[in-house]
Amino acid sequence: ATRDLRDILERASARETAARVAAGAVAKQLLSEFGIEIKSHVIKLGHVQAVPLSREWTDIAGLPVDSPLNCVDEVAQEEMIRLIDETREAGDTLGGIFEVVVRGLPVGLGSHTSWEDKLDGRIARAVMSIHAIKAVEIGAGVGNAGKPGSEVHDEIAFDGGNFRRLTNNAGGLEGGITNGEELRVRGYMKPISTLKKPLRSVDIDTKEEQAAAFERSDVTAVPAAGVIGEAMLAIVLANSMREKFGGDSLDEMRRNYDSYLDAIKAY
Repeated sequence: ATRDLRDILERASARETAARVAAGAVAKQLLSEFGIEIKSHVIKLGHVQAVPLSREWTDIAGLPVDSPLNCVDEVAQEEMIRLIDETREAGDTLGGIFEVVVRGLPVGLGSHTSWEDKLDGRIARAVMSIHAIKAVEIGAGVGNAGKPGSEVHDEIAFDGGNFRRLTNNAGGLEGGITNGEELRVRGYMKPISTLKKPLRSVDIDTKEEQAAAFERSDVTAVPAAGVIGEAMLAIVLANSMREKFGGDSLDEMRRNYDSYLDAIKAY
């Protein structure tokens, strides 16, 4: 057994997620063949939050690649930057919330029959596996917990030959299955553990009180976590697409997909 906790610290480092982002890029390429797009944005950092939290796809997709924090609300973003500077001076760290939005998903990905096949369960597991993520929200899940059902459940309409929801409180998932609306998933990230101004700890050998060790730290990693969230959702969704539409080639998978869409229209 090792006595150097850095061996564990380094293996648990978020640098491990670079491989996930690379795999997610490949998964995004597959999804793009079916018109599925994935974007993320920061909606809260520390006590500063965008107003409103929920934004239209066009606003999120329109964020410039050099956006400093990937936040749609420019006023809130400037306040977040000031907060980061203040927190850096104090030797502290910040957490926050990012949202990943997926557009173009077909109806019927996932399953309602088994807990391990429910797509919302798979998504929650994937996002929770990102370092420092301590909560996952799908749709308006957190706020919905305190509302009556009449204000939560999305009413259904039939328009232009398609069923649609008049709202999207469910975040694109019902009963573990995609319903054709935008998939909206939020990750809640705790502040980074390593502080420049270390907290109290205990030496594992002497059992004496000692300040926690410090090697390096960022003030916050919420915008980067959003990129990782995109990758994790892309991987989960690409797997779901492969499970449902199969095939030994992209052409065969597309034929199966097109046939499925034609079958849905028949209803």
